[in-house]
Amino acid sequence: MYQSAAQTYQNNQVTTATPAELTLMLYNGALKFLKQTRGSIGTGDLEKANEYNKRVQDILQELMATLNKEYPLAEQMMKVYDYMMKRLVEANIRKDIAILDEVEEFFVQFRDTWKEAMVLMKKQA
Repeated sequence: MYQSAAQTYQNNQVTTATPAELTLMLYNGALKFLKQTRGSIGTGDLEKANEYNKRVQDILQELMATLNKEYPLAEQMMKVYDYMMKRLVEANIRKDIAILDEVEEFFVQFRDTWKEAMVLMKKQA
C-alpha cells in the first residue's frame, strides 16, 4: 500500500528529528488530540473522545518513559505527568471538558518552555 505524501513527510520528519524536536512533537501531538477529544465530547461522539483521550495518555506515557532520571527535575516532571495522567483518566470517565482544559494548560506551558529552551540551546551552540 502506498503512503500519501503527507504521511511520507511526517515519517521523514520523525525519523530525522533530534530528541529535542521529538519532545516538541509529542507536546504538539498531545495538544492536537486534546482539541479533538474536546470536539468529540462537544458533538456527543464519546467513542472518538475516548480514542483521542487515550492517544494523549499514550503520549504522556512516552514522555514519562523518556525522562532522563539523571537530573533532579525529572522526578518533579514525573510527578506532574502522573498527575496529568490521572486527570486525563478522570476526564475520560466523566467526559469533563474542564479537566481537559486543565491538562491542556500544562501541555501549553511545557511546550512553550521547551521551545524557548531549544532556541537558547541553538544560540549557545
